[in-house]
Amino acid sequence: MIVNIVLFQIGWFACVLCAARDLPWAGTGVALVVAAIHLARAARPAEELKLIALALVIGVVWDSALVALGWITYPSGTLIAGTAPHWILAMWAIFATTLNISMRWMKKRWLIAFVLGAVCGPLSYWGAGRLGAATFTEPMAALVALALGWGVIMPALMWLSDRLDGVNAIPQGATA
Repeated sequence: MIVNIVLFQIGWFACVLCAARDLPWAGTGVALVVAAIHLARAARPAEELKLIALALVIGVVWDSALVALGWITYPSGTLIAGTAPHWILAMWAIFATTLNISMRWMKKRWLIAFVLGAVCGPLSYWGAGRLGAATFTEPMAALVALALGWGVIMPALMWLSDRLDGVNAIPQGATA
Protein backbone atom coordinates (compact mmCIF):
# COMPACT_ATOMS: atom_id res chain seq x y z
CA MET A 1 0.00 0.00 0.00
CA ILE A 2 2.84 2.39 0.83
CA VAL A 3 4.42 1.82 -2.59
CA ASN A 4 1.07 2.61 -4.23
CA ILE A 5 0.68 5.86 -2.30
CA VAL A 6 4.28 6.96 -2.91
CA LEU A 7 4.15 6.17 -6.63
CA PHE A 8 0.87 8.07 -7.01
CA GLN A 9 2.32 11.11 -5.22
CA ILE A 10 5.45 11.02 -7.38
CA GLY A 11 3.28 10.89 -10.50
CA TRP A 12 0.93 13.66 -9.30
CA PHE A 13 3.75 16.04 -8.46
CA ALA A 14 5.64 15.22 -11.66
CA CYS A 15 2.56 15.99 -13.77
CA VAL A 16 1.70 19.20 -11.96
CA LEU A 17 5.20 20.62 -11.55
CA CYS A 18 6.27 19.74 -15.09
CA ALA A 19 3.07 21.24 -16.54
CA ALA A 20 3.66 24.42 -14.51
CA ARG A 21 7.17 24.66 -16.00
CA ASP A 22 6.01 24.05 -19.58
CA LEU A 23 7.40 20.50 -19.61
CA PRO A 24 4.12 18.56 -19.62
CA TRP A 25 5.46 15.53 -21.51
CA ALA A 26 7.97 14.88 -18.74
CA GLY A 27 5.18 14.59 -16.16
CA THR A 28 3.09 12.43 -18.48
CA GLY A 29 6.12 10.17 -18.97
CA VAL A 30 6.56 9.73 -15.22
CA ALA A 31 2.85 8.93 -14.87
CA LEU A 32 3.10 6.31 -17.62
CA VAL A 33 5.99 4.68 -15.76
CA VAL A 34 3.92 4.68 -12.54
CA ALA A 35 0.99 3.04 -14.38
CA ALA A 36 3.32 0.48 -15.97
CA ILE A 37 4.80 -0.45 -12.58
CA HIS A 38 1.27 -0.88 -11.22
CA LEU A 39 0.22 -3.10 -14.12
CA ALA A 40 3.40 -5.19 -13.84
CA ARG A 41 2.64 -5.87 -10.17
CA ALA A 42 -1.08 -6.61 -10.63
CA ALA A 43 -2.37 -10.17 -10.30
CA ARG A 44 -4.64 -9.58 -13.32
CA PRO A 45 -3.25 -6.64 -15.28
CA ALA A 46 -6.00 -6.80 -17.93
CA GLU A 47 -8.61 -5.97 -15.29
CA GLU A 48 -6.55 -3.06 -13.98
CA LEU A 49 -6.00 -1.82 -17.53
CA LYS A 50 -9.77 -1.83 -18.11
CA LEU A 51 -10.24 0.21 -14.93
CA ILE A 52 -7.56 2.68 -16.02
CA ALA A 53 -9.19 2.98 -19.47
CA LEU A 54 -12.62 3.67 -17.97
CA ALA A 55 -11.13 6.26 -15.60
CA LEU A 56 -9.50 7.91 -18.62
CA VAL A 57 -12.85 8.09 -20.42
CA ILE A 58 -14.45 9.70 -17.37
CA GLY A 59 -11.47 12.04 -17.04
CA VAL A 60 -11.42 13.21 -20.63
CA VAL A 61 -15.15 13.96 -20.58
CA TRP A 62 -15.13 15.61 -17.15
CA ASP A 63 -12.01 17.73 -17.44
CA SER A 64 -12.71 18.69 -21.05
CA ALA A 65 -16.17 19.91 -19.96
CA LEU A 66 -14.57 22.15 -17.32
CA VAL A 67 -12.20 23.54 -19.95
CA ALA A 68 -14.97 23.98 -22.54
CA LEU A 69 -17.08 25.86 -20.00
CA GLY A 70 -14.13 28.20 -19.47
CA TRP A 71 -13.90 27.57 -15.74
CA ILE A 72 -10.37 26.13 -15.76
CA THR A 73 -7.48 26.74 -18.14
CA TYR A 74 -4.15 24.97 -18.36
CA PRO A 75 -0.88 26.64 -19.43
CA SER A 76 0.57 23.58 -21.18
CA GLY A 77 -0.11 20.13 -22.51
CA THR A 78 -3.31 20.75 -24.45
CA LEU A 79 -3.26 18.85 -27.72
CA ILE A 80 -6.77 19.79 -28.90
CA ALA A 81 -8.19 23.23 -28.09
CA GLY A 82 -11.07 23.11 -25.62
CA THR A 83 -10.04 19.77 -24.10
CA ALA A 84 -8.11 18.62 -21.07
CA PRO A 85 -4.32 18.43 -21.39
CA HIS A 86 -2.59 15.07 -21.70
CA TRP A 87 -0.94 15.38 -18.30
CA ILE A 88 -4.35 15.66 -16.58
CA LEU A 89 -5.41 12.47 -18.33
CA ALA A 90 -2.18 10.82 -17.18
CA MET A 91 -3.16 11.79 -13.64
CA TRP A 92 -6.53 10.06 -14.11
CA ALA A 93 -4.64 6.92 -15.11
CA ILE A 94 -2.45 6.94 -12.02
CA PHE A 95 -5.41 7.83 -9.81
CA ALA A 96 -7.09 4.66 -11.08
CA THR A 97 -4.05 2.68 -9.85
CA THR A 98 -4.94 3.66 -6.26
CA LEU A 99 -8.56 2.44 -6.35
CA ASN A 100 -7.88 -1.25 -5.70
CA ILE A 101 -4.96 -0.72 -3.33
CA SER A 102 -4.71 2.37 -1.14
CA MET A 103 -8.39 3.31 -1.55
CA ARG A 104 -9.72 -0.24 -1.31
CA TRP A 105 -11.12 0.51 2.15
CA MET A 106 -13.65 2.88 0.54
CA LYS A 107 -15.40 0.21 -1.53
CA LYS A 108 -19.14 0.02 -0.86
CA ARG A 109 -18.88 3.05 1.44
CA TRP A 110 -20.76 5.31 -0.93
CA LEU A 111 -21.36 8.24 1.42
CA ILE A 112 -17.70 8.35 2.43
CA ALA A 113 -16.68 8.15 -1.24
CA PHE A 114 -19.08 11.00 -2.05
CA VAL A 115 -17.83 13.24 0.76
CA LEU A 116 -14.14 12.55 0.14
CA GLY A 117 -14.61 13.07 -3.59
CA ALA A 118 -16.47 16.34 -3.00
CA VAL A 119 -13.74 17.63 -0.68
CA CYS A 120 -10.49 16.12 -1.96
CA GLY A 121 -11.26 16.41 -5.68
CA PRO A 122 -11.46 20.21 -5.65
CA LEU A 123 -8.48 20.42 -3.26
CA SER A 124 -6.34 18.51 -5.75
CA TYR A 125 -7.24 20.92 -8.56
CA TRP A 126 -6.75 23.90 -6.25
CA GLY A 127 -3.31 22.58 -5.30
CA ALA A 128 -2.41 22.20 -8.98
CA GLY A 129 -3.54 25.78 -9.50
CA ARG A 130 -1.46 27.06 -6.60
CA LEU A 131 1.58 25.31 -8.09
CA GLY A 132 1.00 27.02 -11.45
CA ALA A 133 -0.41 24.12 -13.48
CA ALA A 134 -3.98 25.43 -13.74
CA THR A 135 -5.92 28.68 -13.57
CA PHE A 136 -9.42 29.01 -12.21
CA THR A 137 -10.99 31.57 -14.54
CA GLU A 138 -14.32 31.19 -12.74
CA PRO A 139 -13.18 30.06 -9.26
CA MET A 140 -16.57 29.72 -7.55
CA ALA A 141 -18.25 27.96 -10.48
CA ALA A 142 -15.25 25.67 -10.92
CA LEU A 143 -15.02 24.72 -7.25
CA VAL A 144 -18.76 24.06 -6.94
CA ALA A 145 -18.69 21.98 -10.14
CA LEU A 146 -15.61 20.09 -8.96
CA ALA A 147 -17.22 19.33 -5.60
CA LEU A 148 -20.47 18.10 -7.15
CA GLY A 149 -18.73 16.26 -9.96
CA TRP A 150 -16.19 14.50 -7.80
CA GLY A 151 -18.93 13.71 -5.29
CA VAL A 152 -20.48 11.59 -8.05
CA ILE A 153 -17.27 10.46 -9.78
CA MET A 154 -15.63 9.00 -6.68
CA PRO A 155 -18.42 6.54 -5.80
CA ALA A 156 -18.67 5.63 -9.51
CA LEU A 157 -14.94 4.88 -9.63
CA MET A 158 -15.20 2.81 -6.45
CA TRP A 159 -18.08 0.84 -8.00
CA LEU A 160 -16.01 0.22 -11.13
CA SER A 161 -12.98 -0.80 -9.07
CA ASP A 162 -15.09 -3.35 -7.22
CA ARG A 163 -15.96 -4.99 -10.54
CA LEU A 164 -12.54 -4.59 -12.15
CA ASP A 165 -10.21 -5.61 -9.35
CA GLY A 166 -7.00 -6.87 -10.89
CA VAL A 167 -5.06 -6.60 -7.65
CA ASN A 168 -6.78 -9.28 -5.58
CA ALA A 169 -5.76 -12.79 -6.52
CA ILE A 170 -9.41 -13.92 -6.43
CA PRO A 171 -11.75 -12.15 -8.91
CA GLN A 172 -14.97 -10.48 -7.68
CA GLY A 173 -17.69 -13.09 -7.13
CA ALA A 174 -15.34 -16.09 -7.32
CA THR A 175 -14.70 -18.49 -4.46
CA ALA A 176 -11.37 -19.77 -3.28
